[in-house]
Amino acid sequence: METKTFEINGVEELSQVTNLLLSWRDKSDIIAFYGPMGAGKTTLIKNLCHRMGVTDEVNSPTFALVNEYLTNQDEGSIFHFDFYRIKKLEEVFDIGYEDYFYSGHLCLLEWPELIDPLMPDHFVKVEIALGNTDTSRKITCSII
Repeated sequence: METKTFEINGVEELSQVTNLLLSWRDKSDIIAFYGPMGAGKTTLIKNLCHRMGVTDEVNSPTFALVNEYLTNQDEGSIFHFDFYRIKKLEEVFDIGYEDYFYSGHLCLLEWPELIDPLMPDHFVKVEIALGNTDTSRKITCSII
């Protein structure tokens, strides 16, 4: 398992993490973001989408469960999931998660621990922990 940890002191330093995630694009189409509420999962996803050429507004799909963003590059669609409000796994089956996860398109998952039994065998895991200040974070990226 390959792992890299970053000590981030502000949003302006997220490009280090984004660069790594982009360099790992050939490892998996699934990137799962773990961390407490307010840790910066959506902020990191916005940074990543921006770097991939998304011109749409990137927001957490808290009520829709999934948002689709188009890039102005060869990536095609990017799917952004937020599983925070799901109550049972059937809701994830109802949206046809397999069609997204195995589409070959990038899937960015917030709150993946809530669908743990449905996670693929291989994915990129991004763990965000709060730091000592309001803007500092410890971000650990692993290939699972």
